[in-house]
Amino acid sequence: MLDRAVIDALFPADLPEPEHWEQQYPARQLPEGAQVTRFGPSPTGFVHIGGIYVATIDRDIATHSGGVYLVRVEDTDQSREVEGALAQFARAFEYFHIAADEADDHGAYGPYHQSARERIYLTFVRHLLRQGKAYLCFATKDELADITARQQAAKIPTGYYGQWAIWRDAEPAEVAAKLAEGAPYVVRFRAPDDAEGRRTRFTDAIRGELEHEANRNDAVILKSSDTSPRLPTYHFAHAVDDHLMRVNLVIRGDEWINSVPLHQQLFGALEFEPPTYAHIAPLMKQISGGKRKLSKRKDPEAGVDFYIEAGYPADAVLYYLRGLANGRLAEMPLETALATPIRLDQCGVAGPLVDLVKLEDISADHIATLTSQQVFDAVRVWAAQYDHELADVLAAETALALRAIAVEREGAENPRKDLRKWSDFRPAYGFFFPQLFEAVSGAADERVTALGVAPEVVSAFARDFADGYEQLADPQEWFDQIRQLAAKHGFAASAKEYKKNPDAFAGSIREASQLVRVALTGSTRSPDLHAITQALGAEEVLRRIRALAA
Repeated sequence: MLDRAVIDALFPADLPEPEHWEQQYPARQLPEGAQVTRFGPSPTGFVHIGGIYVATIDRDIATHSGGVYLVRVEDTDQSREVEGALAQFARAFEYFHIAADEADDHGAYGPYHQSARERIYLTFVRHLLRQGKAYLCFATKDELADITARQQAAKIPTGYYGQWAIWRDAEPAEVAAKLAEGAPYVVRFRAPDDAEGRRTRFTDAIRGELEHEANRNDAVILKSSDTSPRLPTYHFAHAVDDHLMRVNLVIRGDEWINSVPLHQQLFGALEFEPPTYAHIAPLMKQISGGKRKLSKRKDPEAGVDFYIEAGYPADAVLYYLRGLANGRLAEMPLETALATPIRLDQCGVAGPLVDLVKLEDISADHIATLTSQQVFDAVRVWAAQYDHELADVLAAETALALRAIAVEREGAENPRKDLRKWSDFRPAYGFFFPQLFEAVSGAADERVTALGVAPEVVSAFARDFADGYEQLADPQEWFDQIRQLAAKHGFAASAKEYKKNPDAFAGSIREASQLVRVALTGSTRSPDLHAITQALGAEEVLRRIRALAA
């Protein structure tokens, strides 16, 4: 074991003792049973929808227990940091209303970026070195590769442990010589001598009692001395941070279960009370023959920006995710489910499937409950970021937009559900706006010819309809205009009559009404024609009908 003077010389002279940090970050004064949770995004990539899933659970449990939810950016691996990742974190948290009680700009237990906590970590690394619970390791990349190769050849577990840990029991003089040379080193945790072959048990808040092989590896806890800043590995950083931030419940993906034995050893060596762990099953995707983890590399819907850019309402997504966490919440109305606490003991151990069709149904049902003004406001916010042309049109045609959205929605027993996300607005409602609508170009327009009505009949029918058109308030009286002209121009009064003798008619009343529908909307499918005309106004109706007659 190195002399204390040698160890202390490796660190800044003014580095505080552990007691300093314990006093700076005292135990929180919270009600009994309060849970302090944290979400730890890493800027080495963009936020996975699974991250929002976990953060939602973190936020909910902290809130309902009278605790605290904090966001701590885990950026110790700065070589892999992705530009723009931090901005995306902020965008995602804001969109999904997952506000932290504590973060960089507010909170007494910061900094909340691990890269800004170097002095804290160095204090506790030094503390372990002084106690002989950690040691300096000068093994080179080539030496480590050789160790791995020999272990593989011998068909034994790979790692830096036991006889393979070549610097674990090095003589102080040998260490001093390397330091004198200026050789770079890392600091490794000294796993307990009796770890090999032992089993360790812990209680998971979701999975109950678990048992795993104890950690035997002397894990790196402080990265190479030739880097700046000197940052720890995640394993060590999270132990120090969770203790000093007084986190008592760690909710994270189940890929971390195998790390619990090491984490238990680190907490024990540091003489910290370990938090409770809850390991969440990953979100899954159905594939041919089974299912797999939702992947950011393979699946667009794995990324949070997929939902934001498409304009899925945040509440609909959160409701869906909460239902995946606790099935009972999926059976509740949206507002009730959003207010009902998530329970860890009701989280499954098998990964739930992400079903976009189900999400879109939920989203359509939710949007159908909103007022026209609420829909308009939400679409306008979305369009300001992702569809500038539509945003300009909505600003210029606010009254028309509100009339359009109200069609078959306000006052309807079964409101329209043609909006599943805000990006659906342009294809579903764009025809209402002259700036976005492409009028038909006469009887030869392919949208018109598809109806199978003779061009001369189309033109004559449209001219007569425009010449005698009245903007009537009564739907039946308004449709009688089409019915009367259809009879005049040789259309059968019903589809049944037309089918009996198709050669005798220009088409049926259905084709006649579809001529008007295509002229007004550009499509054979649309909301109620009369309601559309009331929203458009007589002048715009006539402009579009005359385009059909041209």
